[in-house]
Amino acid sequence: MKESAKARRQKRHHRRNKSQSKMNLVSLMDIFTILVFFLMVNSSSDVQVLNQSSTIKLPDSSAVQPPGDVLALTVTDQDILVNGRLVIKRETLQALEGQVEPGLKQELDYQASRSGQPAPEEGRAITILADRELPYDLLKKIMSTCVDAGYASISLAVNQQTKEGAGA
Repeated sequence: MKESAKARRQKRHHRRNKSQSKMNLVSLMDIFTILVFFLMVNSSSDVQVLNQSSTIKLPDSSAVQPPGDVLALTVTDQDILVNGRLVIKRETLQALEGQVEPGLKQELDYQASRSGQPAPEEGRAITILADRELPYDLLKKIMSTCVDAGYASISLAVNQQTKEGAGA
């Protein structure tokens, strides 16, 4: 039986395309290697991200020195948190007559014991995230409690201004 022209053309087409079915993985492996190096370099950046509540409006600063990786104490409208863990209600601390709050001191002592490192000469470091409208007497009580617990190197978290907004 004789083949039609269409059948012969389809056979030629199938024979021609059989050799093109292999995939070249060398280029794909090169891309993945570059991607792995890119992710390794960018994941070890020097930026410290502090978990900031949307209700806290930090003050602005033009400082260029980045903060270190330290314990974070957050003061919200209702609560005081250490590393995201609720320690005491803000009203309770405001009503306190003394300068050192025992519950907060106990939590700071616990955090210091978790680090397993002895306290440096200048004291352990802590960063306080608080609203710019925080009353000074409340901030003073928090800072006194921190110093009493061995956290003498106290930093206040701020928003870093861009160079354009630094002069304004």
